[in-house]
Amino acid sequence: MIPPFDYFEHRAACKRKQNERAQRIATLPRPYLYPLSSDERNILEEDIGNLVQDVHKGGKSAGDILRAYGKAAIKAQEKTNCLTEIMLKEAEGWIDRGEINLKGPLAGLPVSLKDSIGVAGFDSSVGYSRWTGKPAPVDGAIVRMLKDAGAVPFVKTALPITLLSFESFNDVWGRCLNPHNANYTAGGSSGGEGALLAFGGSRIGVGSDVAGSVRAPAHYSGCYSIRCSTGRWPKLGVSTSTSGQEGIPSVFSPMTRTLMDLSYFTRSFIQMEPWKYDPSVHPIAWRMQVYTGYKEKKNLKVGIMRTDEVVDPAPACARALDMAAQALKAEGHEVFDVTPPNPYEALVIASNLLVADGTQTFRGPFRTGESDDAGAKEFGRYMRLPRFIKWFYWAYVKYIKRDDIWAGLLEHWHPKSAAENWQWVTKREAYKARWHEWWNNFGNKGDGLDFILTPPNATPAVPHDGMKDAAAACGYTFMFNLLDYSVGVVPVTHVDPKEDMLSPSVKINKMNGVAKGAYKHYDAIKMAGLPVAVQVVGRRLEEEKVIACMERLEDALFAKGQKYELLKVPEV
Repeated sequence: MIPPFDYFEHRAACKRKQNERAQRIATLPRPYLYPLSSDERNILEEDIGNLVQDVHKGGKSAGDILRAYGKAAIKAQEKTNCLTEIMLKEAEGWIDRGEINLKGPLAGLPVSLKDSIGVAGFDSSVGYSRWTGKPAPVDGAIVRMLKDAGAVPFVKTALPITLLSFESFNDVWGRCLNPHNANYTAGGSSGGEGALLAFGGSRIGVGSDVAGSVRAPAHYSGCYSIRCSTGRWPKLGVSTSTSGQEGIPSVFSPMTRTLMDLSYFTRSFIQMEPWKYDPSVHPIAWRMQVYTGYKEKKNLKVGIMRTDEVVDPAPACARALDMAAQALKAEGHEVFDVTPPNPYEALVIASNLLVADGTQTFRGPFRTGESDDAGAKEFGRYMRLPRFIKWFYWAYVKYIKRDDIWAGLLEHWHPKSAAENWQWVTKREAYKARWHEWWNNFGNKGDGLDFILTPPNATPAVPHDGMKDAAAACGYTFMFNLLDYSVGVVPVTHVDPKEDMLSPSVKINKMNGVAKGAYKHYDAIKMAGLPVAVQVVGRRLEEEKVIACMERLEDALFAKGQKYELLKVPEV
């Protein structure tokens, strides 16, 4: 299309979708517009396992639960702009017509979905205006499974255009805000899920993760998530900005408000035999004996990875890691520092695999004048520079600034041929083998190391557009996508301006380029009250173990009186 007309169509498409969302909220049945009743607040406070039992026994109806969470979700939208598609009327119809299995393990539970997940009759635009007005003809595998399990999809949630950011902004839906502080991002790319769950507008949700996209929002916003290994959750019937990219596969995974909910939701979902809905899923049932074994194991062996050797954790994140380590040690577990195989190498390999096409695929749907994510925009701009200009910049960084970390990333950020891409896949496999051997060297084939604790990111949430500077500081999560490990996130504390100030001895201008970008936005006073989490890292396909160890960690924190305080849905 001719650029001026393309731009006008872009603006018109964005306005149509925003008006449609506003109209769907304004025309909801009247009960959704009333304040939350005391009974509805009790529903919001109830664990999902108890809600399912109430539905099975007839003590509560799926409609009552839906209305309670519908009201809370609308409140969350007003504060954080976390919602995209509003499906409440349709959800009531699915319940009334018997399209939801109310005898299933998730009976009557409203479930929020990342915008990219296909629901019949609704767009999955991924924030591209070009992809609006194209509703899915049928439910995707995840949605079919959820309905068969008794869950009720009721809203879709915000994400960044391209899906490649730890922020959630696009022209179609606008910017998603952190529920703790509107000046900061809720995370990405499953940022709408993080904001909605942390606010209390949903109890269970589904996001996706290609570089940390269910873990960064959990850390930034204050909720729980687990990045499942590939082949554990279905992915048929979803939209993506990088179709065909398999160097670092995206995985769909659960996000929840509480850890108890995460355990129940993940177990119930896998018990629905997802391999019968998607041939890419491994036929691995929920292994209760593994989960129980780690719940009951007396002496856990816990490795502490304190840094990714690219960006040391800021004081708030280092403190959260210390709190977790000390809590486990107080319970009698064996806690020790570990230095795994070169984490920086993982960042180099993963970043080259993820955009081996030089950003061509995710740039393809953009319309004239369409806004890009701040971080993805900077990355794409560099990728498209002529090689000789990139060479001069690389030489300047390496030999004049003497920054080997930043230069080592810049050196290879070019579009790859098929042969070059295969070479990077070979490097990936060699790196995974080194990690496998390293872990196996603990005890007998790895039984001397149960799990690793590490920060999810070097800093808490960044201010809006902070990814322009901090996009490359994703190594703490990205590494485990490369390895395809099962990794959970547990919120531990909040930023304390008294305890988490930077030491005067820290010289940001002396840091490498990646660390400098991350620390540019670290301000413990402005960040006061933002959540801070830790990652619980298991090996590939160890979801049962990871969730059990997350629970052991939270129990240890509770025993020390360090219970993470969730946000409460406000009265008005």
